[in-house]
Amino acid sequence: MRVAVLPSADEAERHVAALFAAQLRRKPDSVLGLATGGTPVGVYRALVAAHRAGEADFGKARTFNLDEYAGVPPSHPQSYAAYMRTHLFDHVNLSPDRTHLPEGDADRAEDACRLYDALYRYYGPADLQLLGIGANGHIGFNEPGFVSATGGTQVVRLAESTRRANARFFGEGEQVPAYALTMSAGRILQARSIVLLATGAAKAAIVARALEGPIGTDCPASLLQLHPDATVVLDLEAAGALAPERG
Repeated sequence: MRVAVLPSADEAERHVAALFAAQLRRKPDSVLGLATGGTPVGVYRALVAAHRAGEADFGKARTFNLDEYAGVPPSHPQSYAAYMRTHLFDHVNLSPDRTHLPEGDADRAEDACRLYDALYRYYGPADLQLLGIGANGHIGFNEPGFVSATGGTQVVRLAESTRRANARFFGEGEQVPAYALTMSAGRILQARSIVLLATGAAKAAIVARALEGPIGTDCPASLLQLHPDATVVLDLEAAGALAPERG
């Protein structure tokens, strides 16, 4: 994996946004794989700025998100559909019918997974996939020990550490859903190019494990070592535990 270390989180976020803007210039009808959570917010902010400056045209692009909470409708303010509208979709020239997320509130989650897989097989794979990394090494919602290297979209039970980490996005008294629909690790690895962003000292240990440790499902992000075109973008704090030649 290529590793780029930037002096600050802001610069790392803008670097990743520049990679996506360049992808759109190179191939305007790109399929973009998108992520949610705290990490990509700055990336989307920079992409909105690039769009307003005429440097990122989404008019012909198509997007696929990694995951959605099970049982949560797209109108719910903590759904990932709402997150994407807030941080990106409502601010760029991206047609709603060209944006795709798993249907979290489907009557049968397994059917929603199959439909999402069918759409991804038809339009995909992603030309460029954005990833974050959980404190336990998850990518998407592929939790340690529950990783499919070959399957498609699936229903997963979220680790308690993941639910605790995501509780900050929910209001007082709101419960973080226990399940989610997520692209499998195998599906993620089908992307033509992948960029993983991590910032902050809290991610340093898991970044080092993912990049320099053994490949295994106990750290799903370590599977990116198998990808032929993966880039990891870090700020100095997230790179703090890497071997000196990398950090």
